[in-house]
Amino acid sequence: METPGSQTSLHRANLERVVRAVRMAGSLTQAEIARSTGLSAATVSNIVRELKEGGTVEVIPTSAGGRRARSVSLSGDAGIVIGVDFGHTHLRVAVGNLAHQVLAEESEPLDVDASSAEGFGRAEQLVNRLIETTGISPGKVIGVGLGVPGPIDVESGTLGSTSILPGWTGINPSEELAGRLGVPVYVDNDANLGALGELVWGSGRGVRDLAYIKVASGVGAGLVIDGHIYRGPGGTAGEIGHITLDESGPVCRCGNRGCLETFAAARYVLPLLQPGHGPDLTMERVVQLAREGDPGCRRVIGDVGRHIGSGVANLCNLLNPSRVVLGGSLAEAGELVLGPIRDSVSRYAIPSAARQLSVLPGALGGRAEVLGALALVLNEMGDSTLLESTLPAATPAFT
Repeated sequence: METPGSQTSLHRANLERVVRAVRMAGSLTQAEIARSTGLSAATVSNIVRELKEGGTVEVIPTSAGGRRARSVSLSGDAGIVIGVDFGHTHLRVAVGNLAHQVLAEESEPLDVDASSAEGFGRAEQLVNRLIETTGISPGKVIGVGLGVPGPIDVESGTLGSTSILPGWTGINPSEELAGRLGVPVYVDNDANLGALGELVWGSGRGVRDLAYIKVASGVGAGLVIDGHIYRGPGGTAGEIGHITLDESGPVCRCGNRGCLETFAAARYVLPLLQPGHGPDLTMERVVQLAREGDPGCRRVIGDVGRHIGSGVANLCNLLNPSRVVLGGSLAEAGELVLGPIRDSVSRYAIPSAARQLSVLPGALGGRAEVLGALALVLNEMGDSTLLESTLPAATPAFT
């Protein structure tokens, strides 16, 4: 038994601090570990040696600032994590290791509105197929991150808005998938996972405060404050799509009038262009036509950008993020949409907040949410479990 404050408990705490730093970053040099943990270089060197001998980490020679260094990452044999992303029209699954390497990934069409049973059955099949593809034992799976296109009620774990996924009423996504796969499942909405994905792998790297804006069938935001996703006490933080822009505007699915969503989401925008472009028009096609010079599509995308910018300006005034990342297919429009967003921010946000803000397209495209699901597991998994599975009982040989 470890006594609080003893050499043994201190050593164990330092082991966990190092493993946590490496787990969150993917890979770090020993000097970077020392800076992020506050441990001395000698302590980090000793701990890394112990973790390497126990098979928890891998150490690879590298260079930093022109000098020789050693890059530390979690061992590829330490375990694997799985990401599952349910979109309104697709299912995407990725398998990754603890060193932030994606080992396999696949996407297939799926009408997620139809039936939760069908969706989870397809997810189970795809997860098992990808695990088999990697050749890794299913026993190595540490956990699954699950993304759904709707807010999750923090207390009950169920979807908080049945108007988004009517076929999923009363379903607890985490319990449903965990029962099928037999491993822990961590669930969050797609915007939060997009924010996590861009924070770890994409356009959000290097910042501590950002908002990820996803525009699809709805409009949502994933909020990162001081490096952590902010969900709010009820799990509904980031519902930027329901900021009111016009009290006399169209009726939104939430019951209010003139929400941002009614001016920017695909279900409201596409009908404006379908008379001239056909009933099968998609947002991806609108973006393509806009980039090719279609005046109607360029106008609509510009209008959408200005409306999104009004919502972003509100975020700037309230939270003062340093970066906004635009995700989804709309980001492919580039400056056709980013320029109008910046114009609205400049007009409506507090000048000091607007000056500090950078607005960028997402770097991960449609993969942001499934990679964020991998990052969710890496965030939630415990370091103690990882150490117990790879190291013998810790000894207070050094701290």
